[in-house]
Amino acid sequence: MTNAELNELKQRYVANGAASPAVEFAARAENAELWDEDGKRFIDFAGGIGVLNIGHRHPKVVEAVKAQLDRVMHTCQTVMPYEGYVRVAQKLSEVTPVRGHAKVMLANSGAEALENAVKVARAATGRSGVICFTGGYHGRTFMTMAMNGKVAPYRNDFGPMPGQVYRAPYPVESIGVSEEEALRHLKMVLKSDANPRDTAAIVIEPVLGEGGFHAAPKRFLEAIREICDEHGILMIVDEVQSGFGRTGKLFAIEHSGVEPDIMTMAKSMADGMPISAVVGTDKVMDASGGNSLGGTYTGSPVSCAAVLAVLEVFEEERILEKSQALGEKLRARFDKWQQDYASVANARNLGAMAAFDLVSDKKSAQPNTEMAAKLCKTARERGMILLSCGLYGNTIRFLMPVTISDEVLEEGLDLIEKMLSEFGA
Repeated sequence: MTNAELNELKQRYVANGAASPAVEFAARAENAELWDEDGKRFIDFAGGIGVLNIGHRHPKVVEAVKAQLDRVMHTCQTVMPYEGYVRVAQKLSEVTPVRGHAKVMLANSGAEALENAVKVARAATGRSGVICFTGGYHGRTFMTMAMNGKVAPYRNDFGPMPGQVYRAPYPVESIGVSEEEALRHLKMVLKSDANPRDTAAIVIEPVLGEGGFHAAPKRFLEAIREICDEHGILMIVDEVQSGFGRTGKLFAIEHSGVEPDIMTMAKSMADGMPISAVVGTDKVMDASGGNSLGGTYTGSPVSCAAVLAVLEVFEEERILEKSQALGEKLRARFDKWQQDYASVANARNLGAMAAFDLVSDKKSAQPNTEMAAKLCKTARERGMILLSCGLYGNTIRFLMPVTISDEVLEEGLDLIEKMLSEFGA
């Protein structure tokens, strides 16, 4: 079908809240390139919002999925378990830097992982309060909507949120929140709103995803660990977007050396197949009763096969080294743009998790949301998928596959540079 025909069907049958604003429909993809139903090519700098760190349709993952389809597609692992679930649990327990021996539960999405992480924390502590951070994004289920540190568009229309979710500021120097100020406010939350005796967990992204690609300072993460230890609170680290090689390490928290009690992960762990995981210290993960965690499709055989293939690709193709190298290339180009364009500011990266802000001018640092929207819109028209994010929508984030070729990468960066020049940035 053509894009136009599919758009007509979309308008007629897809719920407004779930319908993509894009008018192009993906027909095929390869590594960092997509082609729509009309045959137009796109450079993919979004990677399915951080799902495709090893690229669209990596051959090893495709082969593993096809092989699994010839054996078992589904049984529900609580009814009839299978090797893949256990092997994925073993592998994740070996590579995830939580305290002590780790155990694992698998789910379907990042939001499900966060929901279950909170369930586990409540079971392990006998407490119910949860502290999160401004700018954080954890999902679209009711508990995770309450945890999100950004209102629009995620919880505008859905009524009261679950209670006992409290919020502290995330340290972002460029918007005026220092590490010291953020820590002071967190301690104030524990004094004024969230009684430590009733608080089950503090949940944090080591690098904000939707909130603007800001990395938490090492000392801030260490301070959260200390606060959790002091009060018997569990530290939950959300690596759904920052995990699986995006930052140059398998998980972003590894840059700090801090070991959380629970970690959540999803997105690039299966290169496009739907799966997520909650990994935590064994005593914590075993706190809830039998059959209290899971679901019909959690840890499906096909998705588990994809995870195991992804982990092999990371070793065989030195993906973490490629992520670091990609981050260096992006940062070098960003630094040039900061010198050449008055509107480009606050370039930043941790490995290949990279971004810059668009501002009206560097002196006022007023967010230029309109230019960010125009850049993404024009990029789409010219054959590139580019995403904005941040509290003010003025951050341009980069989530292209780590496996992107140098030629395609430079083609995409040159296109962005050309647009910045045209816009008078």
